[in-house]
Amino acid sequence: MISVKSFEFNYFSVNTYILYDETGAAVLIDCGCFRREEEKELKEFVKERELTIEHLLCTHLHLDHVFGNDFADRAYGLSPRAHKADVEMLPSPQEQAKLFGIQDRIRSVPISSYLLSNEVIKFGISEIVVRPVPGHSPGSVIFYSRKDGFAIVGDTIFSGSIGRTDLWGGNHDVLVAAIKDKVLSLPDETILYPGHGPATHVLDERLNNPFL
Repeated sequence: MISVKSFEFNYFSVNTYILYDETGAAVLIDCGCFRREEEKELKEFVKERELTIEHLLCTHLHLDHVFGNDFADRAYGLSPRAHKADVEMLPSPQEQAKLFGIQDRIRSVPISSYLLSNEVIKFGISEIVVRPVPGHSPGSVIFYSRKDGFAIVGDTIFSGSIGRTDLWGGNHDVLVAAIKDKVLSLPDETILYPGHGPATHVLDERLNNPFL
């Protein structure tokens, strides 16, 4: 069974997730550590649970979701994986950081390989599946576990809302269509863990989300 641990990191209140199972194998998703105390919090959790992080995954490559990739590279020797469309179509983290005057506080870590549609990512005795949900960014993806009934959905959908589409490569119509096709088609009871804010369920969003 996959356990889901969330952390709220950086000035943008990004949800960083660690998924792990009973073998101690783990996946780190959207590493948003920016402050030293945030890095310490994540490291202490990994150490206490005796976890081995096997993958560093990105739902998308907006700055607030990749602040900690350099830390993960240094601490665990992990290179991030993301969808090709974001790698090719979004500005680099440093270019994005210029908007906030913090370009000197972030180091880009090259993407090691691209995430593919319907790719199965295995760790321990568990697995998650990559499902592209473009619109918030060209290469946004979610990570779905049918067996454990949850999805890590990044900034595609939130409790009662959806991702913004006024950033690089965003497209409102594409996002809404992708959410309906790839997220709301999941079983009603599926837990959705977003990139910001509280978790929700597919049925709640299908019935109550005013943007859908």
